[in-house]
Amino acid sequence: MRLKDFDFELPKELIAQYPCRERTSCRLLCLDGNSGGVTDAVFTSLIDYLNPGDLMVFNDTRVIPARIFGAKSTGGAIELLVERLVSQQNILAHIRSSRAPKVGSRLVFDGGYEACVTGRQDDLFEVSFADAAKPVLDILDEIGHVPLPPYIVRPDQKADRDDYQTVYGKNPGAVAAPTAGLHFDLPYMERIREKGINTAFVTLHVGAGTFQPVKTENIEEHHMHSEYACMSENTARLIRETKASGGRVVAVGTTSVRTLESAAGKCENIEELGEYSDFTDIFIYPGYKFKVVDAMVTNFHLPQSTLIMLVSAFAGYRHTMDAYNHAVAQKYRFFSYGDAMFVTRKDSPDEI
Repeated sequence: MRLKDFDFELPKELIAQYPCRERTSCRLLCLDGNSGGVTDAVFTSLIDYLNPGDLMVFNDTRVIPARIFGAKSTGGAIELLVERLVSQQNILAHIRSSRAPKVGSRLVFDGGYEACVTGRQDDLFEVSFADAAKPVLDILDEIGHVPLPPYIVRPDQKADRDDYQTVYGKNPGAVAAPTAGLHFDLPYMERIREKGINTAFVTLHVGAGTFQPVKTENIEEHHMHSEYACMSENTARLIRETKASGGRVVAVGTTSVRTLESAAGKCENIEELGEYSDFTDIFIYPGYKFKVVDAMVTNFHLPQSTLIMLVSAFAGYRHTMDAYNHAVAQKYRFFSYGDAMFVTRKDSPDEI
């Protein structure tokens, strides 16, 4: 398939710049992956599409205030965006400046914190805060900004520290939110459990690479960025038990999908699914046969992105693109702070 196959017209006014006042008050588009049928609903009706015995899997990563500002020791202004925490003192980062800093360059940030560029990994810089008296996470908490996506065209605000964070996120390391989870609050999650629907968690630390465009016209030639993901034995056990009893595994967000499918790729069958911890660069596009996930909650994604390709693999290419065109016509709100979809898997994957 070609990159242009995943394009669609999106009016700028449909790109949400702020979240809904209440997390559960957004709209919900339900897409049946087999029939292609769509239903317009509200997010609180999601529970009506879930069955007792289903298992919902959430990504419990926590967004860090990963954008900081400063200058090179020579005086040139820089903007640093953390891509990955390597240790308590070291990071991999994107650095924006008039000229790329050289290895050995000293960097000075707001608050007087200093760091050193110690190496390069392709487009990323290895940066050490070894001389700082605090761990990097503490420095980011003090001077960092919420790394809002590039399509949110406003400065981050104090409210974004809570708004751009799931209520269950506990493992710091993401520089972009697993946005499908932003629609859940704690009372609604309790309602889900009261219906007899189980919940479990995985962790995938979303990197800034999630916003990088696909640059190859043939999508099969695209190479995904790598992100750290893990799943506990307890979550694996719940998945095995759910499958054995005829329940569905419902992934909340594409990051949960990618974690579950990456873990499943390490074993011969679902009965062998177990604890998982690794860097994953799994790229899911039409033709992929899903091994774990039966349904998913997700947001609306960018044209020509790997995320709309993943949804197209899940629900079928034509069904997905038709649903997106319906969403545009019905003026759904798009992207991170936008509305949600509930999608069931197409039984037979599209051929590519």
